[in-house]
Amino acid sequence: MRWYDKLERKLGRFAIPNLMLYIVFLNLAVFIITYLTDLNLYFFLILDPASVMNGEIWRLFTYIFIPPETSHPLFMGFVLYLYYLIGNSLEHEWGTFKFNLFYFLGMLGTTLCAFITGLPVTPHYINLSLFLAFAKIYPDFELLLFFFLPVKVKYLAIINWFFFIISLILLPLPWKLAVAASLINYFAFFGKDIINTIKTNRKVKKNKQEFRSKLPKETTRHKCTVCGITEKVDPSMDFRYCTSCDGDYEYCMNHLKNHEHIKNV
Repeated sequence: MRWYDKLERKLGRFAIPNLMLYIVFLNLAVFIITYLTDLNLYFFLILDPASVMNGEIWRLFTYIFIPPETSHPLFMGFVLYLYYLIGNSLEHEWGTFKFNLFYFLGMLGTTLCAFITGLPVTPHYINLSLFLAFAKIYPDFELLLFFFLPVKVKYLAIINWFFFIISLILLPLPWKLAVAASLINYFAFFGKDIINTIKTNRKVKKNKQEFRSKLPKETTRHKCTVCGITEKVDPSMDFRYCTSCDGDYEYCMNHLKNHEHIKNV
């Protein structure tokens, strides 16, 4: 039994069904209000550690309602639908509690990182961790890139992992922490499976190497049953199977018609 299964027994009744639906709906509401008015809700919702320390506690939760950075309603609708599709699929796969736990672990990592670095944060990396989890479970699911080009999510996940690695290498330390913290939930859920896969692959590779090491150093395709000559000894020699012998016995041309036929008694 895994650690989250034990937690579910104790805290499962507190899980919020359709969590992603509520988050997407509030993202949409914030976008519409900001799009139609001059009110910049993003400024009041973002997780800013300094503002939280000054009493604006709501920022610990409201930053997850900040929609993606785009001003185009059509693109916003597509992204929010994708968020809902991913969240709903993960909840269907894991169950309500485990999906809640995954999302809130992402929030916890992001929040801790914000207070360690002092930098304001948005839910960008939390949403990205959801996508990586979705790609891990449904690698062959296809998305229409630019609305017409079908691409499997596992390839998009590889691109995202590449940018994660580049960010960890090139960005300043505070942003490195932000990137690393955003993956706490991912590795909490998939870390054991990843380690087991690595161990299995190493074992398979080791077994293959041991098997190959036991194979004869030199192998031949043809060998005369009588004299033992091979194509490596005489490349110009032809070999044939004898149809009068019981079994697959091969002979060089010198012994094809000059040998004692082997019969099964």
